[in-house]
Amino acid sequence: MNRNIRGISVSDLTEVNAGLELKNLGHEIAMHDEAYHRNDAPIILDSEYDGLRRRSHEIEKRFPHLINLSNPSKAVGAVVVPGFEKVAHNKPMLSLDNVFTEEQLGDFLKGVRRFLKELKDDTDIPLDMVAEPKIDGLSLSLSYEKGRLVYAATRGDGLVGEDVTENIKTLKNIPLILKGSAPDVIEVRGEVYLTKSDFQDLNQRQSASGDKVFANPRNAAAGSLRQLDPNVTATRPLKFFAYAYGNTLEPVAESQWEFLELLKSWSFSVNPLTRLCHSQSELIRAYNKIFEQRATLDYDIDGMVYKVNNITWQERLGAASRAPRWAIAHKFPAERAQTILKSINIQVGRTGTLTPVAQLQPVNVGGVIVTNATLHNEDEIERKDIRIEDTVVIQRAGDVIPQVVEVLRTKRPKSTVPFKMPKICPICKSTAVRNQDEAARRCTGGLACSAQAIERLKHFVSRGAFDIEGFGGKNIIVFRESGLIKEPADIFSLHVHLDVIENLEGWGKKSARKLFAAIEKRRKVPLARFIFALGIRQVGQATGQLLAKRYVSYQNWREAMIAANDCTSDAYFELTDIDGIGLSMAEDIVEFFKQPYNIKALENLTQQIKIEEYFEPIRQNSRISGKTIVFTGTLASVTRGEAKARAESMGARVSGSLSKKTDFLILGVGAGAKEKKAADLGVSILSESDWLRLLGE
Repeated sequence: MNRNIRGISVSDLTEVNAGLELKNLGHEIAMHDEAYHRNDAPIILDSEYDGLRRRSHEIEKRFPHLINLSNPSKAVGAVVVPGFEKVAHNKPMLSLDNVFTEEQLGDFLKGVRRFLKELKDDTDIPLDMVAEPKIDGLSLSLSYEKGRLVYAATRGDGLVGEDVTENIKTLKNIPLILKGSAPDVIEVRGEVYLTKSDFQDLNQRQSASGDKVFANPRNAAAGSLRQLDPNVTATRPLKFFAYAYGNTLEPVAESQWEFLELLKSWSFSVNPLTRLCHSQSELIRAYNKIFEQRATLDYDIDGMVYKVNNITWQERLGAASRAPRWAIAHKFPAERAQTILKSINIQVGRTGTLTPVAQLQPVNVGGVIVTNATLHNEDEIERKDIRIEDTVVIQRAGDVIPQVVEVLRTKRPKSTVPFKMPKICPICKSTAVRNQDEAARRCTGGLACSAQAIERLKHFVSRGAFDIEGFGGKNIIVFRESGLIKEPADIFSLHVHLDVIENLEGWGKKSARKLFAAIEKRRKVPLARFIFALGIRQVGQATGQLLAKRYVSYQNWREAMIAANDCTSDAYFELTDIDGIGLSMAEDIVEFFKQPYNIKALENLTQQIKIEEYFEPIRQNSRISGKTIVFTGTLASVTRGEAKARAESMGARVSGSLSKKTDFLILGVGAGAKEKKAADLGVSILSESDWLRLLGE
């Protein structure tokens, strides 16, 4: 493989290199999703992460036949923290996709018009947008019944958040009782934040009392909101901007702008810099004006958010798995600084990936002191010619840990030499190899490598997986080094070692029994969490959900994955037909089930726990819930994208290919050969009018 593919512009990529790059991007995104969502320790900044996704999208756009659906782009937010009751959101709290240029913004607006048939057919119909500053805070959901606050929850992973009701009641600008006329049931969403001046005062108080000093206002806001003692939260000057609604039983407003006015009438604070824009040029003017004001604002913002004003259009646009189609974030440029790269350390992850990390001379970037930065992989080091003792330019855009942008070669000491990635694992001394189609170098030691074994166990008990309270990384290391844990199943028999554990440093009978109780609570686990907990390469929380939804039970999934070892089997084609799972990810899943050690570990584990079958609430009055639908040809009433979104919202599964498991083929104009194939397979064939009648429309 050409090791400098990353440096080639998308327009100059060959088809072969494009395929390799898509796979490499998928692996990198998976790694960074794990660092951010599982470990709460991102190793790249937001803009760099967005850049990876953007490059993947651009390649897919140029080479649509190479689209790699395994690119893990489904993640939404942070995992739920132990210590708080969990709250399931009635309506998912999604993240936002990002744009960075006027051209990308134009593409987004064009995409909205293509999705909505009336806008596609008549370009003279205006597409009004609401533009508001993107507050760098913590997303919050407030649920009101009969005008009274009943509970408050953080976003969490987008599906389940943390109950922070008592803490929220201490915030002065959140109304406990709504003024005026409000729906009987209404969920208000917005952002909790800390002003810059209040942040400085808080850190001064923290320092004076010998307590933790926060890195930035967002971290301070998150830490303040997640206090187990509401009295502590009450001492923190948190504020709240409202900007959206979630669950409601009746129409609230006809437009986003009208809803913001309603929020004000209910006594919520709405950002006064929000603007109603009637064109892309107005959006850009709003962006530029706020960017100029950014330094003078008393709160941190990292861009602008644009929302389709028409709420009916919002509802029809709906959402992809990770983000709404009716809103986009327009990010500001990253902040930069110069410093000295003092050394390069190698970290070993749970899948054996060797990741180089730069140790920096401490430097202030955008108000945050940073000391290290990701170097991604050896290709990036070689491409940028990064050396120890180099003066480097680093940048960050919201994350504490930055990236190295470039090397200032005019300041390079003559004694520097090119950096070479080690070909042996620094932990277990096993050979570290690099496959031809991958950017990463991996340790071959497997579970014989203590770093991999420990990281896999850490992942297993992490908050997005089995979520065992009080079972942190330090405990994993101690128990493994003591010979008490070798594989996940051993966690559930730790209680037999009470006499050993209570004599370990920092442990006693009381703390040991508390841990055992936390373990016992997790002997029953949903299938999606179980799949994620196994730590299969590229399989994140969203993928775990997709697999659980398709196979329903662990036994079904296990048998299907073993059968999928034959790439010509129906099981393999069924796996790769799942929307969101492509060939690369399928290979990693199948490979996991090829390993005898993994099969044995699964057998041991499943004897200790109960895996709950996947359950998805069936939408009432839907005739297509649980059905598999295929659309073909051009539809007259709606676009293909809207038809798919509509079907999925009613509980159906939309596939791109016909099989014996397809329930309905919906014919548009120019249906082609699929009609005959459906007839041969015995699939029900519906015209567009038949389809609309089935939906009750």
